[in-house]
Amino acid sequence: MNEAALRDWMCRHGESLHQRGLAHGSSGNLSARLDDGILLSPTNSCLGRLDPRRISKVAPDGRLLSGDPPSKEAFLHLAMYEERPDAKAIVHLHSTHCVAVSCLCHADPSSVLPPITAYFVMRIGKLPLVEYFPPGDLALADAVRAKAREHHALLLANHGPVVAGKSLDDAVYNAEELEETAKLFLLLAGRSTRFLDGAQIVDLHRRFPS
Repeated sequence: MNEAALRDWMCRHGESLHQRGLAHGSSGNLSARLDDGILLSPTNSCLGRLDPRRISKVAPDGRLLSGDPPSKEAFLHLAMYEERPDAKAIVHLHSTHCVAVSCLCHADPSSVLPPITAYFVMRIGKLPLVEYFPPGDLALADAVRAKAREHHALLLANHGPVVAGKSLDDAVYNAEELEETAKLFLLLAGRSTRFLDGAQIVDLHRRFPS
């Protein structure tokens, strides 16, 4: 996909996420990696009203190449790309159910959602919790970078998910699957629940290698 088409596709996905309540107000941001830079939704922009001509284009070090200034959370995307050379796009949302899960106390912060469905296992796998940092704190980049080496999806404490994908479509679908799993997790809270077991997870990885 060339740059012009990718800009348009970012707007289409942003509008869809906004219309379905997964990105409210000016929260959330999208990015996509090109051969000569990274496209990012601009700062203070609403994902439902992105203008393809004004989408930011930055160098891997964050230097603005063209367009409006990038999201203030651009450093999250840059840290993730640095550790995951296979990532072609990243979605960061403040989606309701994921944020709710990010506010809970977890016995095992290395894996905060259980294997409820096969689709969660295939698209997300394990979801680690990144410790809390206030908005804009650049120390969060180091915390993201450390966990991104092993995981393409992270949950920021009291904040929301950051999810990478092999394409923009893949990143968005991963983020959507994560939000639906968080919703299921909250709906099932306090009930006796059957999760996928180790053998079933191994079988999924065998049938659907990443």
